[in-house]
Amino acid sequence: MTSQARTRALQPADYLKKILTARVYDVASESALEPARALGRRLHNTVLLKREDQQSVRSFKLRGAYNKMVQLSPEQLKKGVICASAGNHAQGVALSAHKLGARAVIVMPTTTPQLKVDAVRSLGGEVVLFGDSYSDAYTHAAALEKKQGLTFVHPFDDPDVIAGQGTIACEMLRQHQGPLHAVFVAIGGGGLISGVANYIKAVRPEIKVIGVQMNDSDAMMQSVAAEHRVTLTDVGLFSDGTAVKLVGEETFRITRELVDEFMTVDTDAVCAAIKDVFVDTRSIVEPAGALAVAAIKQYVARHKTRGETYAAILCGANMNFDRLRFVAERAEVGEEREGLFAVTIPEERGSLRRFCELIGTLPGGPRNVTEFNYRISDSAQAHVFVGLSTHGKGESRKITANFGKHGFATLDLTHDELAKEHIRHMVGGHSKLAQDERLMRFVFPERPGALMKFLSLMRPGWNISLFHYRNQGADYGRILVGLQVPKADDKAFAKFLATLGYPHVEETANPVYRLFLQT
Repeated sequence: MTSQARTRALQPADYLKKILTARVYDVASESALEPARALGRRLHNTVLLKREDQQSVRSFKLRGAYNKMVQLSPEQLKKGVICASAGNHAQGVALSAHKLGARAVIVMPTTTPQLKVDAVRSLGGEVVLFGDSYSDAYTHAAALEKKQGLTFVHPFDDPDVIAGQGTIACEMLRQHQGPLHAVFVAIGGGGLISGVANYIKAVRPEIKVIGVQMNDSDAMMQSVAAEHRVTLTDVGLFSDGTAVKLVGEETFRITRELVDEFMTVDTDAVCAAIKDVFVDTRSIVEPAGALAVAAIKQYVARHKTRGETYAAILCGANMNFDRLRFVAERAEVGEEREGLFAVTIPEERGSLRRFCELIGTLPGGPRNVTEFNYRISDSAQAHVFVGLSTHGKGESRKITANFGKHGFATLDLTHDELAKEHIRHMVGGHSKLAQDERLMRFVFPERPGALMKFLSLMRPGWNISLFHYRNQGADYGRILVGLQVPKADDKAFAKFLATLGYPHVEETANPVYRLFLQT
C-alpha cells in the first residue's frame, strides 16, 4: 500500500517519460507563473509565484490524484477508491472520482480545517474523520481498504501521483525559459518535490531544487540527515497540509538523491509570507502554500543575493477564515515589523506620559504604538506590555537598550512564544489600588499623536489604572481605559471628555467589568 512493487527503482528518465505522458488536464489547468513584484523589489531579486492555489480545488493535489485514478481498471473504479488526507489530496481524489464516476472514501484527521471537510463532501466524497494527523488517518484508511475492497490512492508515495505533480515543473520551465536560480518547494510527504525535482534535474540540472518544511514538522529533513526514514513523535498542526510524521519510501529515495538543499521556517515567518503573497496577488494562501515564499526570504537574507530569479510554488489556498486573525496577529512579528516589550515604569503620576514621549523620540523616526496593555497592581512599579512598529530585523534589541538607558527596565518579548500566544491577552485582573476607577471605551483616530493628545488634556490628579489597546489595521483604534476620578471631579471629567472629542462609552456599570476587573 505504501508504494508500488517495483523490480527496479524508477530512474529520472523513467519519471521524465511518466511526467510528459501524465493525464492531468482533464481536471487541472495550466496555472500561471506570475512575478511577485512588491516582494521582488524588497528582496532585490525576481520572485516568481506558481499559482497552484488557483486550481479548481485550490491545490495542486488534483494532478497526482487524477493521473493515478485514470489509469485504474474499470473493476477497480467500480469498487471505489480510498485515501487518507489532511484535505487537499482529499479534494483531488473526490473531484477525480466524480469525473470518473467512482465512489471515494476520504479519511481525514479530526484536525482538518472545516473548509476542507465541506469541500470534499461537496464533491461527493464520503468523509471519515479519524486521528490527529495524516499518519493516524492513514492507518485507519488501511484497515478500511482491506475491509471494503477499495483501491488506495496514496497522497505522495506512488509513481503515478509523483508524475502528476511533476507536470507543475514542466509548465514552469516552459513558462519561464530565462535564468532560474532556484525553485522552492514545500514538503509534507514528498510527492510534490519528488515530481518537481525529477523533471528539473532531467531538463535543467543547473537549477537548484530547495525543499522547505516547518520547523516542527521536518520529517524529510531528519530522514535525509539520518539516511533512513524517521518517524516523528508529533507534528505541528499550523501547516496542516505538510503535517506528516513519516515520509514515503519512494519520495525519500528521490528526495535524498535529487534535492539540493533543505530549509525550515517557523510559524511567524509563514504568517508574514501569507501577507506578502496577499500584497502581490490579493489572494490568501494556506500556511503550506506560503512555505516556499517564506524560505525565499530567508534564503536571500542568509546569502545576501541580488539580481537572481527564484520560483515558489503556491501549493494550496484552503484556509479557514477564522485562522486569519491568528495569521494577521503574527505576520508583523514574523516580518519583524513589530516589536513586543515588557516595560517597567515607576507607578507615579506622569511616568506614563514620559514613557510615551520617549517612544516619540526613539532613533529611526516616529513609531506607531501597535499594542498597549496595563493594569495597576503595585504601588511602586507598573509593568506594561507594549507593541511598537519597527523598521527591520534586529531593531527590537536596540529599542530595548534605549528604554533601559532612559530608566525603563525592558524585556524584549518579540521572539517569546509564551508572550505572543498568551501573556499579551492576560494583562489585567482585580486591583485594590484601583480606587474611584471609571472604565471608558474610546475610539481613537489611528494617527501619531492621538495618545499624547489624550494624556495632555487629562488632569494631572487622575491616574490611569488600566489601559488596553491593539492596532487592528483600521483607521480607528478601540481603547479601554481605567481612570481614577474622585466623585468630586465629575464635572471636570465631563468637560475633559467633551474637549477630547473622541467617541466614548462609559463601562463602569458593565457587569463583565465588575466580575473580572473591579475590586
